[in-house]
Amino acid sequence: MMAGNASPNFKIAADNRRARFDYEIGDIYEAGVALTGTEVKSLRTGKASIAESYVSVDRTGEVFLINANIPEYLQANRFNHEPRRPRKLLLKLREIARMAQAVEREGMTIVPLKVYFNDRGRAKIEIAIARGKKLHDKRETEKKRDWNKEKGRLLRDRG
Repeated sequence: MMAGNASPNFKIAADNRRARFDYEIGDIYEAGVALTGTEVKSLRTGKASIAESYVSVDRTGEVFLINANIPEYLQANRFNHEPRRPRKLLLKLREIARMAQAVEREGMTIVPLKVYFNDRGRAKIEIAIARGKKLHDKRETEKKRDWNKEKGRLLRDRG
């Protein structure tokens, strides 16, 4: 499990801002991603998208990132990658077991939050065990956000 965020000098390659609106975020994990060379180069350009992707645990105990779009690297000639191929995530067995149990028994889902490069230059993905929000929960979140903006505006104008 990750405590807080990664080091402050990491570069975000892709961010899933919608996930925090659509899901109640539970435990957050940091996982490595098995990538090819052209995928790493394409990620460094920052044009990847994980907005409609999800994480799946298969029967053999391996974890895959499904439907993430890492566009082809244009400078690569013949040895380019497939943009939406399933990518294996590298996690500890205990973390995989905890995720699989949450998905099977508690009806939760595993959502990618962001893809970034850590201080050593390795591509990492932040994933979370999450529960989907109902429509009224989303409205409540939006009301709180609007009220906090308004409160900040009032306090700023007053002082």
